[in-house]
Amino acid sequence: MKILSYPFYNAQILKRKRSIKKQLISDGSSRIKKKIAVLGGSTTNEIVNILELFLLNYGIEPEFYQSEYNAFWQDAMFGNEELDNFDPDIIYIHTTNRNIREYKLSMTATQSETDEMISNEYLHFEEMWKKLSEKFSCPIIQNNFEMPFYRLLGNRDASDYRGKINFINRLNDKFYQYSQNNENFYINDINYISASYGLQKWTDTATWYMYKYALATEAIPELSFNIANIIKSIYGKNKKMLVLDLDNTLWGGVVGDSGQQGIEIGKETGVAEAYTEFQQYIKQHKQLGVLLSVNSKNDYENAIDGLNHPDSILTPDDFITIKANWNNKDMNIEEIADEISILPDSFVFVDDNPAEREIVHSQIKGIAVPEIENVETYIRTLDRNGYFELTTYTTDDIKRNDMYQANMQRVRSQKAFANYDEYLNSLEMTAFIDKFDDVSLNRIVQLTNKSNQFNVTTRRYTAAQMDEVVKNPDYITLYGRLNDKFGDNGIVSVVIGHKDGKDLHLDLWLMSCRVLKRNMEYAMLDKLVLRCRENGIENIYGYYYKTAKNSMVKDLFTDFGFETINKTDDSASYILKTADHENKNNVIKVFDNGGN
Repeated sequence: MKILSYPFYNAQILKRKRSIKKQLISDGSSRIKKKIAVLGGSTTNEIVNILELFLLNYGIEPEFYQSEYNAFWQDAMFGNEELDNFDPDIIYIHTTNRNIREYKLSMTATQSETDEMISNEYLHFEEMWKKLSEKFSCPIIQNNFEMPFYRLLGNRDASDYRGKINFINRLNDKFYQYSQNNENFYINDINYISASYGLQKWTDTATWYMYKYALATEAIPELSFNIANIIKSIYGKNKKMLVLDLDNTLWGGVVGDSGQQGIEIGKETGVAEAYTEFQQYIKQHKQLGVLLSVNSKNDYENAIDGLNHPDSILTPDDFITIKANWNNKDMNIEEIADEISILPDSFVFVDDNPAEREIVHSQIKGIAVPEIENVETYIRTLDRNGYFELTTYTTDDIKRNDMYQANMQRVRSQKAFANYDEYLNSLEMTAFIDKFDDVSLNRIVQLTNKSNQFNVTTRRYTAAQMDEVVKNPDYITLYGRLNDKFGDNGIVSVVIGHKDGKDLHLDLWLMSCRVLKRNMEYAMLDKLVLRCRENGIENIYGYYYKTAKNSMVKDLFTDFGFETINKTDDSASYILKTADHENKNNVIKVFDNGGN
């Protein structure tokens, strides 16, 4: 929904919140349901109201618990029956600099005395985080602290150890260190958001004195949006690809009219420098695992010529695919989605032309189409929309563009073979399939929260929940990594099942769509049956729960040879006797930690 995309019209969101919610609820979208506990150091009612809108827009239907005013510590530390029964999926702690207890200005204080105040304040929070983590084992989102709205010591307030700004900066650093060492803990950076919004506007003392909101009412959408971005990232709702126009988007001018030397890129003019910085910004996204594609109304040769400009930061090799033709851009996007097996609602389409933006937005449901205005604001608009909010990061992310480019090579290679089995054998595939380990765990958690199409139950796991599965001997876990002559596909498949006597019930079976129909699903099944036999399991039960996106796997278990137990329009259950299974994979060489 455009009104919920940056740049915001905050007053409009606040004024129209009821009608916006009604429109979102009635749009027919499929949403995951999550329970969010908001523990506030100040009033949070309106924050929750606006947060709900952003989450609904991201495909998450939230249910909220709110602490009483400034009762965040009591709820966390001393127990609360309502909160315990609520059993949250996520906890958000909304504290601000008004909740700092230890800081008291004393110009006679020593450095060590100030250090002790900071340590005491930090330990107060750390004790709360650990208590909540032990009790609920769910992600925790914690605000850092924004700057105060006054500086008693003037500019020296930042550098003098007795200054409040100095105190807050050092306390924030301790929060960041805790976040780095605890994977299920996330910082909501209100220090940055308040600075970006404007500290003078962010702090409204009248709102505080009257309603105990620690920020101005009109700033609430900024805060709520930032929280929503963290939550949607945790649950795999990030976008995956930037689809980019060329003329007047990646460079100034029209390459077909002016030629390579006539476009504006480089350092010669202010406009050229703005396009150069934008290209640098785009290219840096590859390190985050964001895929890049071109969608331009252009002759292909002209497009390549522009990307080969000596001052261009981006080159043809940076893109998974380049659609430079005169087709409708929505059609090109559908083709890109088909070629790389990613749904188009995972794309962000960036184009300077408002007519092209409107066509794509109206034709492709769920695609993000930011309203970019001029090149000087391109970076700010994309960045503030939080399409690619980073909450987890693995080594596979940095290689993702290379993986998809290799996949395009596989697609082209397939066309040279009349027989599909011959093509599969030509790939020279090897797979590593084994139980979960510490090295792979982050990527496995990431996959469970991102994979939708090839996911029979679409069950999600937090890092803490996955850690419990790994430690529990009543579970059988497998992950698979696939390699071939074109490169490493990374971890592409995950299976989790829990034991019940001589039965195994599959809680999760997922696979990355980029390796579909290469026998990897059969290799995973063969290894699963082997592990079941080793554990005395006689029956494997599989389950399919229909969602808006996973229809492609509705027949997975029957294809595997499972017998149908019962089946409805929305779900089905199946059984496989391990004694009856014969290996199905015949093209992939499979290894595990034992070398088998």
